[in-house]
Amino acid sequence: MSALKESDLRLFVDSVRRYFDVTSHIEPEITSAYLGVDAVPGHDFNGIVSFSGRYRGQVVVSLPAAALKELLLIQKETDLSQNSLLDAVGEIANTLAGNARRSLGKDLEISVPKVVHGKPSGGARTRLHPYVITFRWNRYPGVVCVDLAEAA
Repeated sequence: MSALKESDLRLFVDSVRRYFDVTSHIEPEITSAYLGVDAVPGHDFNGIVSFSGRYRGQVVVSLPAAALKELLLIQKETDLSQNSLLDAVGEIANTLAGNARRSLGKDLEISVPKVVHGKPSGGARTRLHPYVITFRWNRYPGVVCVDLAEAA
């Protein structure tokens, strides 16, 4: 499996910026982008979208509860239950996946987001070193892990 190109990876950085800017009018600060070598950092709410077709793997969006609550409050949402937080992180993951499909090809198949409360496990990886984007939005940290490779 071959690696994503820099331009392919940039689309995820741009998607993170655009998502938060559009939904909250607060652009996140990208704090780092690197190849993960050990355990990828994560927070307590995770949205995971799996990819198949030309690219295989997954993208994980990970945010703390406080960030998701703040985002929902900015959007005038009053239900701040755990289910609403899971829905919110799933929506973010789904939006990033949809943006990836537009850039990486319409034949790219994406799953319905899987949402997980709790630190993500270090499960099987598609790539030895996934691409990790860390950011800070409205004081809160966040992580997007892009573990995709082009199918052979």
